[in-house]
Amino acid sequence: MRRELIDWMIKEGFSESIATPLSWVILILAVIIVSWLANWLARKILVVGIQYFVRRSKTKWDDFLLERKFFARLSHLAPALVIYAAAGLFGSWQSFIERMSMVYMIMAGLGVFFGFLNALEDIYQTYDVSRQRPIKGYVQLTKIIIAVFITIVAIAIAMNRSPWLLVSGLGAMTAVLILVFKDSILGLVASVQISANDMVRIGDWIEMPKFGADGDVIDITLHTVKIRNWDKTITTIPAYAMISDSFKNWRGMSESGGRRIARSVRIDMSSIKFLDEKTIERFRHYQLITKYIDDKLIDIDKFNQETGADTTELINGRRLTNVGTFRAYIWSYLHKHPKIHKDMTFLVRQLEPTDSGLPIQIYVFSNDQDWINYEGIQADIFDHILAVLPLFDLQVFQKPSGYDVRSLAGTITKQ
Repeated sequence: MRRELIDWMIKEGFSESIATPLSWVILILAVIIVSWLANWLARKILVVGIQYFVRRSKTKWDDFLLERKFFARLSHLAPALVIYAAAGLFGSWQSFIERMSMVYMIMAGLGVFFGFLNALEDIYQTYDVSRQRPIKGYVQLTKIIIAVFITIVAIAIAMNRSPWLLVSGLGAMTAVLILVFKDSILGLVASVQISANDMVRIGDWIEMPKFGADGDVIDITLHTVKIRNWDKTITTIPAYAMISDSFKNWRGMSESGGRRIARSVRIDMSSIKFLDEKTIERFRHYQLITKYIDDKLIDIDKFNQETGADTTELINGRRLTNVGTFRAYIWSYLHKHPKIHKDMTFLVRQLEPTDSGLPIQIYVFSNDQDWINYEGIQADIFDHILAVLPLFDLQVFQKPSGYDVRSLAGTITKQ
């Protein structure tokens, strides 16, 4: 065909010195265009058609194949087949082009096989037995073995040598390769595990105190993981350290839609007391707890009547306390706060009393994950809580300061 093309160009007035290289250019362009068209047709017609039927089928396994891009990866075989079929047009280059086409088809087939294994794992995880007998490790091991075998075959085809010759040569060089490329092998194993287990992604916020790392992942290579700390310094961690040492990944927080607020205010236990009628009437004017007080009083009165409690003394029966009413106020205040996530853990609780007072812990999640906004939300909440504490006849516990000592000394001196 190339000879006919050259003869035609000479007939049209081109010299042979121009027609010969020009024929190569035309043939190469023609093969590239036809290969591109084959790939385009495979993706736009074959793959799209398969997707159309898959989305309308009642079975689920084909949906997993679609999600894992099994059919999309098949389209890469089309241009390779075109180039392989056209190899005879390039004369002495035919053997080389056929070998390279076969290598490309083998690697594309490896991608298709990996997509099938991923889909198979997804299908298996839909069954309850997957929780007791996971197969992810076996799938990963299969991928490694197949990848090594296919790579050896591909190299053998590219070099036009027997695969067994390469295998025998590698056996003799194994010890030297392990010694020379120890770090690369460790990095490769770590990179595979990091990627397969989805341990770290670029953009994740991770903490690794052993290496002084606390910030965002900006780069993941074969040997290292780079982290930009919050003080703008860069920490470089060996990739294999990510699987041999522990670290905290905050991605779960980012994906959850909330950021935890877990902070306590310590109450001076000497300020805790029962509520009398006058104090209850004052607390009724606090709109956030008006309904709480009314409902609680009905429940308490019913209990006291059923048990025959003598309510002339505060100690008898059930009573409202200022610290319990304060907890109810905080709960109502946070429940109406627009920046608090209502669908995540929501607690206002007492912790164990200590010599530093009674801790009232707020354990909620903000719906704004931005660090600056989060700190502002948290500060505003505790500003309000500390400001309203005296309105419930409660006091914050704090250790005596030098000002307290001087004030006491001045009072004693005056007396």
